[in-house]
Amino acid sequence: MADQLSTQYSTLSKRVTGLMSRAHSDLADLVSLPSVHIDPDKRDDCRASAAWVRGAFADAGIETQVYDTVDGSQAVIGHRPGPPGSPTVLLYSHHDVQPAGPEDLWNSPPFALTTHDGRWFGRGAADCKGNVVAILTALRSFAALPALGIRVVIEGSEEAGGEGLDQLARRQPDLFDADMILICDTGNVAPGVPTLTTSLRGVAGVKVSVETLASEVHAGQFGGAAPDALAALIAGLATLRDADGNTTIVGLPASQSWPGATYDPLQFRSDSTTLDGVDILGSGTPAEMVWARPAVTVIGLDAPNTDDCVAAINPRASAMLNLRVPPGVNPGVAALALEGHLHKHIPWHAKVQVDTVMTGAPFAADTSGPGYKALTEAMGKAYRAEVVHSGQGGSIPLCTVLAEICPRAEIALLGVEEPNCRIHAPNESVDPDEISKTALSLALFLATYTVDA
Repeated sequence: MADQLSTQYSTLSKRVTGLMSRAHSDLADLVSLPSVHIDPDKRDDCRASAAWVRGAFADAGIETQVYDTVDGSQAVIGHRPGPPGSPTVLLYSHHDVQPAGPEDLWNSPPFALTTHDGRWFGRGAADCKGNVVAILTALRSFAALPALGIRVVIEGSEEAGGEGLDQLARRQPDLFDADMILICDTGNVAPGVPTLTTSLRGVAGVKVSVETLASEVHAGQFGGAAPDALAALIAGLATLRDADGNTTIVGLPASQSWPGATYDPLQFRSDSTTLDGVDILGSGTPAEMVWARPAVTVIGLDAPNTDDCVAAINPRASAMLNLRVPPGVNPGVAALALEGHLHKHIPWHAKVQVDTVMTGAPFAADTSGPGYKALTEAMGKAYRAEVVHSGQGGSIPLCTVLAEICPRAEIALLGVEEPNCRIHAPNESVDPDEISKTALSLALFLATYTVDA
Protein backbone atom coordinates (compact mmCIF):
# COMPACT_ATOMS: atom_id res chain seq x y z
CA MET A 1 0.00 0.00 0.00
CA ALA A 2 2.78 2.47 0.94
CA ASP A 3 4.68 1.83 -2.32
CA GLN A 4 1.51 2.20 -4.38
CA LEU A 5 0.67 5.44 -2.55
CA SER A 6 4.12 6.88 -3.22
CA THR A 7 3.92 5.97 -6.90
CA GLN A 8 0.48 7.53 -7.28
CA TYR A 9 1.54 10.63 -5.31
CA SER A 10 4.30 11.48 -7.76
CA THR A 11 1.88 11.54 -10.69
CA LEU A 12 -1.29 12.85 -9.10
CA SER A 13 0.31 15.71 -7.17
CA LYS A 14 1.72 17.13 -10.41
CA ARG A 15 -1.64 16.80 -12.15
CA VAL A 16 -3.56 18.45 -9.31
CA THR A 17 -1.09 21.32 -9.25
CA GLY A 18 -1.50 21.74 -12.99
CA LEU A 19 -5.29 21.86 -12.61
CA MET A 20 -5.44 24.67 -10.05
CA SER A 21 -5.89 27.37 -12.66
CA ARG A 22 -8.93 25.48 -13.92
CA ALA A 23 -10.09 25.02 -10.33
CA HIS A 24 -10.06 28.80 -9.95
CA SER A 25 -12.12 29.32 -13.10
CA ASP A 26 -14.51 26.54 -12.04
CA LEU A 27 -15.03 28.18 -8.67
CA ALA A 28 -15.46 31.60 -10.26
CA ASP A 29 -18.21 30.18 -12.48
CA LEU A 30 -19.98 28.53 -9.56
CA VAL A 31 -19.70 31.47 -7.17
CA SER A 32 -21.21 33.75 -9.83
CA LEU A 33 -24.44 31.73 -9.58
CA PRO A 34 -26.23 32.84 -6.36
CA SER A 35 -27.82 29.46 -5.67
CA VAL A 36 -29.64 30.41 -2.45
CA HIS A 37 -32.33 27.75 -2.21
CA ILE A 38 -34.36 29.55 0.46
CA ASP A 39 -34.74 32.68 -1.72
CA PRO A 40 -37.64 32.27 -4.20
CA ASP A 41 -36.09 34.93 -6.41
CA LYS A 42 -33.00 32.74 -6.87
CA ARG A 43 -34.74 29.64 -8.26
CA ASP A 44 -33.37 30.19 -11.77
CA ASP A 45 -29.87 30.61 -10.33
CA CYS A 46 -30.25 27.36 -8.39
CA ARG A 47 -31.25 25.53 -11.57
CA ALA A 48 -28.35 27.11 -13.45
CA SER A 49 -25.98 26.00 -10.69
CA ALA A 50 -27.27 22.42 -10.90
CA ALA A 51 -26.90 22.47 -14.68
CA TRP A 52 -23.32 23.73 -14.39
CA VAL A 53 -22.48 20.99 -11.88
CA ARG A 54 -24.02 18.31 -14.08
CA GLY A 55 -22.02 19.44 -17.09
CA ALA A 56 -18.77 19.68 -15.14
CA PHE A 57 -19.04 16.13 -13.79
CA ALA A 58 -19.92 14.79 -17.24
CA ASP A 59 -16.73 16.44 -18.48
CA ALA A 60 -14.86 14.73 -15.63
CA GLY A 61 -16.17 11.29 -16.65
CA ILE A 62 -19.23 10.86 -14.43
CA GLU A 63 -22.58 11.04 -16.20
CA THR A 64 -25.11 12.62 -13.87
CA GLN A 65 -28.79 13.49 -13.76
CA VAL A 66 -30.56 16.43 -12.13
CA TYR A 67 -33.25 15.27 -9.69
CA ASP A 68 -36.00 17.71 -8.68
CA THR A 69 -36.60 16.98 -5.00
CA VAL A 70 -39.75 17.47 -2.95
CA ASP A 71 -38.47 20.70 -1.38
CA GLY A 72 -38.07 22.32 -4.80
CA SER A 73 -34.30 21.89 -5.01
CA GLN A 74 -32.11 20.25 -7.63
CA ALA A 75 -29.76 17.43 -6.67
CA VAL A 76 -27.11 16.27 -9.13
CA ILE A 77 -26.57 12.51 -8.89
CA GLY A 78 -24.47 10.18 -11.04
CA HIS A 79 -22.78 6.78 -11.09
CA ARG A 80 -19.85 5.31 -12.96
CA PRO A 81 -19.89 1.54 -12.18
CA GLY A 82 -16.65 -0.25 -11.48
CA PRO A 83 -15.53 -3.73 -12.51
CA PRO A 84 -17.36 -6.67 -10.91
CA GLY A 85 -16.27 -7.13 -7.31
CA SER A 86 -14.77 -3.65 -6.99
CA PRO A 87 -15.84 -1.29 -4.19
CA THR A 88 -17.95 1.81 -4.73
CA VAL A 89 -17.12 5.26 -3.36
CA LEU A 90 -19.76 7.98 -3.01
CA LEU A 91 -18.54 11.59 -3.19
CA TYR A 92 -20.96 14.09 -1.64
CA SER A 93 -21.10 17.88 -1.50
CA HIS A 94 -23.71 20.60 -2.10
CA HIS A 95 -24.07 23.45 -4.56
CA ASP A 96 -26.56 25.64 -2.67
CA VAL A 97 -25.27 28.47 -0.49
CA GLN A 98 -26.30 30.74 2.36
CA PRO A 99 -27.67 34.21 1.54
CA ALA A 100 -24.96 36.84 1.26
CA GLY A 101 -26.54 39.08 3.87
CA PRO A 102 -25.90 42.86 3.80
CA GLU A 103 -23.53 43.46 0.90
CA ASP A 104 -22.02 46.51 2.64
CA LEU A 105 -20.40 44.08 5.09
CA TRP A 106 -18.45 42.47 2.25
CA ASN A 107 -15.10 43.82 1.07
CA SER A 108 -15.85 42.58 -2.46
CA PRO A 109 -19.02 41.51 -4.29
CA PRO A 110 -20.24 38.27 -2.65
CA PHE A 111 -21.05 36.54 -5.93
CA ALA A 112 -17.83 37.37 -7.75
CA LEU A 113 -14.74 35.33 -6.87
CA THR A 114 -12.04 37.78 -5.73
CA THR A 115 -8.42 37.12 -4.73
CA HIS A 116 -6.91 38.90 -1.75
CA ASP A 117 -3.89 37.97 0.40
CA GLY A 118 -3.69 34.61 -1.35
CA ARG A 119 -7.30 33.62 -0.53
CA TRP A 120 -10.31 33.35 -2.84
CA PHE A 121 -13.35 35.28 -1.57
CA GLY A 122 -17.03 34.81 -2.39
CA ARG A 123 -20.20 33.26 -1.03
CA GLY A 124 -19.83 29.50 -1.28
CA ALA A 125 -16.08 29.70 -1.99
CA ALA A 126 -15.61 27.25 0.89
CA ASP A 127 -19.13 26.11 1.83
CA CYS A 128 -19.58 24.26 -0.29
CA LYS A 129 -18.66 25.08 -3.87
CA GLY A 130 -14.98 24.89 -2.96
CA ASN A 131 -15.57 21.27 -2.04
CA VAL A 132 -17.43 20.62 -5.30
CA VAL A 133 -14.40 21.98 -7.16
CA ALA A 134 -12.03 19.84 -5.07
CA ILE A 135 -13.99 16.71 -6.10
CA LEU A 136 -13.94 17.77 -9.74
CA THR A 137 -10.20 18.45 -9.58
CA ALA A 138 -9.57 15.02 -8.04
CA LEU A 139 -11.50 13.27 -10.82
CA ARG A 140 -9.80 15.31 -13.55
CA SER A 141 -6.38 14.40 -12.19
CA PHE A 142 -6.76 10.89 -13.65
CA ALA A 143 -5.89 10.12 -17.24
CA ALA A 144 -8.45 7.33 -16.83
CA LEU A 145 -10.69 6.97 -13.80
CA PRO A 146 -9.57 4.22 -11.40
CA ALA A 147 -11.13 0.76 -11.49
CA LEU A 148 -13.80 1.15 -8.84
CA GLY A 149 -17.37 2.38 -8.73
CA ILE A 150 -17.81 6.13 -8.26
CA ARG A 151 -21.04 7.81 -7.25
CA VAL A 152 -21.47 11.58 -7.12
CA VAL A 153 -24.18 13.31 -5.08
CA ILE A 154 -24.28 17.11 -5.10
CA GLU A 155 -27.19 18.37 -3.02
CA GLY A 156 -29.24 21.49 -3.76
CA SER A 157 -30.81 22.39 -0.40
CA GLU A 158 -28.34 21.44 2.33
CA GLU A 159 -28.35 24.94 3.79
CA ALA A 160 -32.12 24.68 4.24
CA GLY A 161 -31.95 21.34 6.06
CA GLY A 162 -31.74 18.96 3.10
CA GLU A 163 -35.26 17.58 3.41
CA GLY A 164 -35.43 16.92 -0.32
CA LEU A 165 -32.33 14.76 -0.51
CA ASP A 166 -33.20 12.96 2.73
CA GLN A 167 -36.53 11.89 1.25
CA LEU A 168 -34.95 10.95 -2.07
CA ALA A 169 -32.40 8.78 -0.26
CA ARG A 170 -35.12 6.94 1.64
CA ARG A 171 -37.24 6.54 -1.51
CA GLN A 172 -34.39 5.48 -3.83
CA PRO A 173 -31.59 4.09 -1.64
CA ASP A 174 -29.99 2.42 -4.66
CA LEU A 175 -28.78 5.85 -5.80
CA PHE A 176 -26.64 6.08 -2.66
CA ASP A 177 -25.37 2.51 -2.31
CA ALA A 178 -21.63 2.49 -1.59
CA ASP A 179 -18.86 0.91 0.45
CA MET A 180 -17.28 4.26 1.37
CA ILE A 181 -19.09 7.59 1.58
CA LEU A 182 -17.00 10.77 1.62
CA ILE A 183 -18.97 13.78 2.84
CA CYS A 184 -17.02 16.77 1.53
CA ASP A 185 -18.65 19.44 3.67
CA THR A 186 -16.28 19.96 6.60
CA GLY A 187 -12.59 20.70 6.78
CA ASN A 188 -9.45 21.07 8.87
CA VAL A 189 -8.99 22.35 12.40
CA ALA A 190 -6.36 24.71 10.95
CA PRO A 191 -4.94 25.30 7.46
CA GLY A 192 -2.56 22.51 6.52
CA VAL A 193 -3.68 20.16 9.33
CA PRO A 194 -5.42 17.16 7.69
CA THR A 195 -8.58 16.49 9.67
CA LEU A 196 -11.33 13.90 9.60
CA THR A 197 -14.53 14.98 11.31
CA THR A 198 -15.73 11.99 13.31
CA SER A 199 -18.51 13.55 15.37
CA LEU A 200 -21.42 15.85 14.53
CA ARG A 201 -23.78 17.43 16.98
CA GLY A 202 -27.46 17.11 16.21
CA VAL A 203 -29.90 19.99 16.31
CA ALA A 204 -33.36 20.94 17.51
CA GLY A 205 -35.01 24.20 16.54
CA VAL A 206 -37.46 25.33 19.20
CA LYS A 207 -39.74 28.40 19.28
CA VAL A 208 -41.01 29.63 22.64
CA SER A 209 -43.84 32.15 22.85
CA VAL A 210 -44.95 33.99 25.99
CA GLU A 211 -48.19 35.93 26.55
CA THR A 212 -49.22 37.84 29.68
CA LEU A 213 -51.71 40.56 28.68
CA ALA A 214 -54.54 40.96 26.20
CA SER A 215 -52.94 44.11 24.75
CA GLU A 216 -50.19 46.67 25.26
CA VAL A 217 -50.79 48.93 28.25
CA HIS A 218 -49.13 52.15 29.40
CA ALA A 219 -45.85 51.48 31.22
CA GLY A 220 -46.39 54.39 33.59
CA GLN A 221 -50.02 53.62 34.41
CA PHE A 222 -49.64 49.85 34.88
CA GLY A 223 -45.88 49.20 35.20
CA GLY A 224 -44.89 47.48 38.41
CA ALA A 225 -47.87 45.18 38.72
CA ALA A 226 -48.76 44.26 35.14
CA PRO A 227 -46.66 41.26 33.99
CA ASP A 228 -44.22 42.06 31.18
CA ALA A 229 -44.11 39.18 28.66
CA LEU A 230 -40.70 40.17 27.35
CA ALA A 231 -39.26 40.28 30.87
CA ALA A 232 -40.80 36.88 31.63
CA LEU A 233 -39.27 35.43 28.47
CA ILE A 234 -35.86 36.92 29.30
CA ALA A 235 -36.03 35.50 32.82
CA GLY A 236 -36.74 32.03 31.46
CA LEU A 237 -34.03 32.24 28.80
CA ALA A 238 -31.49 33.30 31.43
CA THR A 239 -31.90 29.95 33.21
CA LEU A 240 -30.67 28.01 30.15
CA ARG A 241 -27.02 28.74 31.04
CA ASP A 242 -25.20 29.12 34.34
CA ALA A 243 -22.80 31.91 35.29
CA ASP A 244 -19.94 30.17 33.42
CA GLY A 245 -22.01 29.72 30.25
CA ASN A 246 -22.65 25.97 30.62
CA THR A 247 -25.98 24.80 29.22
CA THR A 248 -28.25 23.93 32.14
CA ILE A 249 -31.38 22.36 30.68
CA VAL A 250 -32.96 20.11 33.29
CA GLY A 251 -32.58 16.47 32.24
CA LEU A 252 -29.93 17.11 29.56
CA PRO A 253 -26.38 15.92 30.45
CA ALA A 254 -23.73 18.60 29.80
CA SER A 255 -20.41 17.28 31.13
CA GLN A 256 -19.17 15.14 28.22
CA SER A 257 -15.46 14.97 27.35
CA TRP A 258 -13.73 15.06 23.93
CA PRO A 259 -10.99 12.48 23.14
CA GLY A 260 -9.79 13.85 19.78
CA ALA A 261 -7.91 16.93 18.61
CA THR A 262 -7.60 19.83 21.02
CA TYR A 263 -8.82 23.36 20.30
CA ASP A 264 -6.42 25.92 21.71
CA PRO A 265 -8.39 28.63 23.60
CA LEU A 266 -6.46 31.45 21.96
CA GLN A 267 -7.09 29.95 18.53
CA PHE A 268 -10.76 29.50 19.38
CA ARG A 269 -10.97 33.12 20.51
CA SER A 270 -9.53 34.23 17.18
CA ASP A 271 -11.61 31.83 15.08
CA SER A 272 -14.86 32.78 16.83
CA THR A 273 -14.03 36.52 16.76
CA THR A 274 -14.61 36.75 20.52
CA LEU A 275 -13.83 40.31 21.58
CA ASP A 276 -10.91 41.09 23.87
CA GLY A 277 -11.92 40.87 27.50
CA VAL A 278 -15.07 38.83 26.78
CA ASP A 279 -15.15 35.35 28.32
CA ILE A 280 -15.12 32.11 26.36
CA LEU A 281 -18.04 30.13 27.74
CA GLY A 282 -18.13 26.92 29.73
CA SER A 283 -16.23 24.97 32.35
CA GLY A 284 -14.89 22.54 29.73
CA THR A 285 -12.27 23.00 27.04
CA PRO A 286 -13.33 24.68 23.78
CA ALA A 287 -13.26 21.26 22.07
CA GLU A 288 -15.58 19.81 24.70
CA MET A 289 -17.91 22.80 24.58
CA VAL A 290 -18.35 22.92 20.79
CA TRP A 291 -17.98 19.25 19.82
CA ALA A 292 -19.03 17.07 22.76
CA ARG A 293 -21.57 18.97 24.87
CA PRO A 294 -25.04 20.38 24.27
CA ALA A 295 -25.40 24.10 23.64
CA VAL A 296 -28.48 26.29 23.42
CA THR A 297 -28.36 29.60 21.55
CA VAL A 298 -30.99 32.31 21.24
CA ILE A 299 -30.91 32.97 17.49
CA GLY A 300 -33.98 35.19 17.13
CA LEU A 301 -36.30 37.35 19.21
CA ASP A 302 -39.74 38.76 18.40
CA ALA A 303 -40.01 42.00 20.35
CA PRO A 304 -40.27 45.71 19.55
CA ASN A 305 -37.01 47.08 18.19
CA THR A 306 -35.34 49.96 19.94
CA ASP A 307 -36.03 52.44 17.15
CA ASP A 308 -39.79 51.89 17.15
CA CYS A 309 -40.61 50.97 20.75
CA VAL A 310 -43.04 52.96 22.89
CA ALA A 311 -43.52 53.27 26.64
CA ALA A 312 -45.82 50.28 26.85
CA ILE A 313 -45.69 46.91 28.58
CA ASN A 314 -45.22 44.08 26.11
CA PRO A 315 -48.11 41.63 26.20
CA ARG A 316 -46.35 38.97 24.17
CA ALA A 317 -42.83 37.97 23.08
CA SER A 318 -41.18 34.96 21.49
CA ALA A 319 -37.74 33.56 20.79
CA MET A 320 -36.22 31.00 18.46
CA LEU A 321 -33.74 28.68 20.13
CA ASN A 322 -31.10 26.52 18.44
CA LEU A 323 -30.20 23.51 20.56
CA ARG A 324 -27.15 21.45 19.56
CA VAL A 325 -26.83 17.94 20.99
CA PRO A 326 -23.85 15.55 20.85
CA PRO A 327 -23.85 11.92 19.70
CA GLY A 328 -25.66 9.73 22.16
CA VAL A 329 -28.43 12.27 22.75
CA ASN A 330 -31.72 12.02 20.86
CA PRO A 331 -32.59 15.50 19.56
CA GLY A 332 -36.31 14.89 20.00
CA VAL A 333 -35.79 13.93 23.64
CA ALA A 334 -33.53 16.96 24.09
CA ALA A 335 -36.22 19.22 22.62
CA LEU A 336 -38.76 17.82 25.09
CA ALA A 337 -36.33 18.50 27.93
CA LEU A 338 -35.96 22.08 26.72
CA GLU A 339 -39.74 22.45 26.50
CA GLY A 340 -40.17 21.20 30.05
CA HIS A 341 -37.41 23.48 31.31
CA LEU A 342 -39.02 26.56 29.76
CA HIS A 343 -42.46 25.76 31.13
CA LYS A 344 -40.94 25.39 34.58
CA HIS A 345 -38.69 28.46 34.56
CA ILE A 346 -40.66 31.18 32.78
CA PRO A 347 -42.18 33.03 35.76
CA TRP A 348 -45.48 34.57 36.83
CA HIS A 349 -47.64 31.79 35.42
CA ALA A 350 -47.32 33.41 32.02
CA LYS A 351 -49.00 31.63 29.13
CA VAL A 352 -46.19 29.67 27.47
CA GLN A 353 -46.21 27.77 24.18
CA VAL A 354 -43.19 25.79 23.00
CA ASP A 355 -43.01 24.29 19.50
CA THR A 356 -40.26 22.12 18.04
CA VAL A 357 -39.90 23.27 14.44
CA MET A 358 -37.14 20.90 13.30
CA THR A 359 -34.70 18.26 14.50
CA GLY A 360 -31.57 16.68 13.08
CA ALA A 361 -29.80 13.64 14.49
CA PRO A 362 -26.17 13.68 15.67
CA PHE A 363 -23.58 11.41 14.10
CA ALA A 364 -20.54 9.49 15.29
CA ALA A 365 -18.29 7.74 12.77
CA ASP A 366 -16.87 4.24 13.05
CA THR A 367 -13.20 4.78 12.20
CA SER A 368 -12.07 1.15 12.37
CA GLY A 369 -12.71 0.05 8.76
CA PRO A 370 -10.46 -0.29 5.70
CA GLY A 371 -11.85 2.87 4.13
CA TYR A 372 -10.74 5.01 7.05
CA LYS A 373 -7.33 3.38 6.98
CA ALA A 374 -6.88 4.10 3.27
CA LEU A 375 -8.26 7.65 3.57
CA THR A 376 -6.04 8.45 6.56
CA GLU A 377 -2.99 7.28 4.64
CA ALA A 378 -4.01 9.26 1.55
CA MET A 379 -4.60 12.47 3.51
CA GLY A 380 -1.38 12.08 5.46
CA LYS A 381 0.53 11.68 2.20
CA ALA A 382 -1.22 14.61 0.52
CA TYR A 383 -0.62 16.99 3.42
CA ARG A 384 2.65 15.45 4.59
CA ALA A 385 1.30 15.67 8.11
CA GLU A 386 -0.42 13.47 10.68
CA VAL A 387 -4.20 13.22 10.36
CA VAL A 388 -6.21 14.32 13.40
CA HIS A 389 -9.84 13.73 14.35
CA SER A 390 -12.17 16.59 15.23
CA GLY A 391 -15.82 17.15 15.95
CA GLN A 392 -18.21 19.56 14.31
CA GLY A 393 -20.59 21.76 16.22
CA GLY A 394 -22.97 21.81 13.26
CA SER A 395 -25.10 18.97 11.98
CA ILE A 396 -25.38 17.16 8.65
CA PRO A 397 -28.57 15.10 9.01
CA LEU A 398 -27.86 13.27 5.74
CA CYS A 399 -25.09 11.34 7.51
CA THR A 400 -27.61 9.64 9.76
CA VAL A 401 -29.92 8.90 6.83
CA LEU A 402 -27.08 7.34 4.83
CA ALA A 403 -26.01 5.26 7.82
CA GLU A 404 -29.56 3.89 8.03
CA ILE A 405 -30.11 3.09 4.35
CA CYS A 406 -26.58 1.81 3.67
CA PRO A 407 -25.41 0.19 6.93
CA ARG A 408 -22.34 -1.44 5.38
CA ALA A 409 -20.86 1.88 4.28
CA GLU A 410 -18.09 3.68 6.09
CA ILE A 411 -18.83 7.40 6.29
CA ALA A 412 -16.04 9.97 6.52
CA LEU A 413 -16.20 13.76 6.59
CA LEU A 414 -13.52 16.06 5.20
CA GLY A 415 -13.13 19.11 3.03
CA VAL A 416 -11.66 22.51 2.26
CA GLU A 417 -13.22 24.47 5.13
CA GLU A 418 -11.11 25.74 8.04
CA PRO A 419 -11.74 28.48 10.63
CA ASN A 420 -10.38 31.32 8.50
CA CYS A 421 -13.03 30.61 5.84
CA ARG A 422 -15.76 32.39 7.84
CA ILE A 423 -18.47 30.24 6.28
CA HIS A 424 -22.02 31.66 6.53
CA ALA A 425 -20.54 35.09 7.30
CA PRO A 426 -19.59 38.13 5.22
CA ASN A 427 -16.28 37.78 3.39
CA GLU A 428 -16.35 33.99 3.17
CA SER A 429 -13.14 32.73 1.60
CA VAL A 430 -11.10 29.63 0.87
CA ASP A 431 -7.38 28.93 0.88
CA PRO A 432 -6.63 27.50 -2.59
CA ASP A 433 -4.02 25.24 -1.01
CA GLU A 434 -6.82 23.55 0.92
CA ILE A 435 -8.64 22.88 -2.37
CA SER A 436 -5.42 21.46 -3.81
CA LYS A 437 -4.66 19.24 -0.81
CA THR A 438 -8.25 18.03 -0.49
CA ALA A 439 -8.33 17.18 -4.19
CA LEU A 440 -5.04 15.31 -3.90
CA SER A 441 -6.30 13.44 -0.83
CA LEU A 442 -9.41 12.34 -2.72
CA ALA A 443 -7.42 11.35 -5.79
CA LEU A 444 -4.92 9.29 -3.78
CA PHE A 445 -7.76 7.58 -1.94
CA LEU A 446 -9.60 6.70 -5.15
CA ALA A 447 -6.37 5.37 -6.66
CA THR A 448 -5.51 3.07 -3.75
CA TYR A 449 -8.77 2.08 -1.98
CA THR A 450 -9.89 -1.52 -1.85
CA VAL A 451 -12.37 -3.08 0.58
CA ASP A 452 -9.59 -5.28 2.00
CA ALA A 453 -7.11 -2.39 2.35
